Amino acid sequence: MTRRSPFRVPAAVTSAATALVVLSGCMTVHGEREVLPAVSKADAAQALKNFTDGFNKANRTLDAKVNASFEDGALLAIDQAGIKAARGVRPNGNPGFSPLAFTDAHFTVPQQKGWPKFFIGDALSNRRGGDGQNTRWFLVFSRDAVNAKWRAVYLATFPGNKAPELKVTDGYAEAVPADGSSGLTVDPGKLSQAYADYLGTGKGDAFAPGRETTGWRDRRASGANQPGARIQWEDQPSNLPPVALRTTDGGALVFFSTIYHQQKTVSKGLMITVPPELRGIVDGPVKKTTRMAFTTVSGQAVTVPAKGTEGKIKVLNRIEAKTSAKAL
Repeated sequence: MTRRSPFRVPAAVTSAATALVVLSGCMTVHGEREVLPAVSKADAAQALKNFTDGFNKANRTLDAKVNASFEDGALLAIDQAGIKAARGVRPNGNPGFSPLAFTDAHFTVPQQKGWPKFFIGDALSNRRGGDGQNTRWFLVFSRDAVNAKWRAVYLATFPGNKAPELKVTDGYAEAVPADGSSGLTVDPGKLSQAYADYLGTGKGDAFAPGRETTGWRDRRASGANQPGARIQWEDQPSNLPPVALRTTDGGALVFFSTIYHQQKTVSKGLMITVPPELRGIVDGPVKKTTRMAFTTVSGQAVTVPAKGTEGKIKVLNRIEAKTSAKAL
């Protein structure tokens, strides 16, 4: 049984980011100055279709250049790295790729002023999760100008396909500013730095315990020192813009990205052999070495509580991919 998503766009939404309004005469409404719905229902549906078509083509041909036609930001970096890695194993593509398909699509549309603008499309996919049920994909689409294409910049799935309940007024969601006017315990624009700092030091109490906070640090610690090998970590914030929508409890659902680096060093007399599934992202020739560095882009979906509450930031979903590997 599929669950109806809380995300909706009203049928009355007919304006794109920039529209022509007829009053006593005609005047152009500018999306950079006026508060307008980020997207029309028809354009949102077309953006989801473009994503689906592009995703299937990229994964069938294993041509990483295709990703840039339907993705941007963190999701582009993650999926493009996956395509490059897959091509290292299948240089002739993957003609047997099972196409991605969506049903029961809905859209969450905020009213926004200025650029970039964004909206969320959520739909039931034909991909199964760990519980054996089809997963609902939540895709954040963004564009920087009225003539630009909508591209997916973040992707998340949630346990049981249950998304946080968003605040909706007159059919529209509320976009949360990234700066100090957000009303959140941590502003969306500072989340990437805060998460990187927490993962690097373990200090602070802004984040709730969980798989991608305390659990992620524990997994790193347990794998840092292996027989004949050592792994070091360095977390960094990303300069990619976050996306945030107000939830009904006054907090926000926020999508943001981070970057981390790993350096693996093996003892004298040993060598690191790059597995086939990573050869497509290696910078320079593939060779045996005693030291390798890896860069990974990570995308998170979190809930951030409102200021003055006792809640903590909860990481609901995290996806990642190694984007480069280099022998040192």
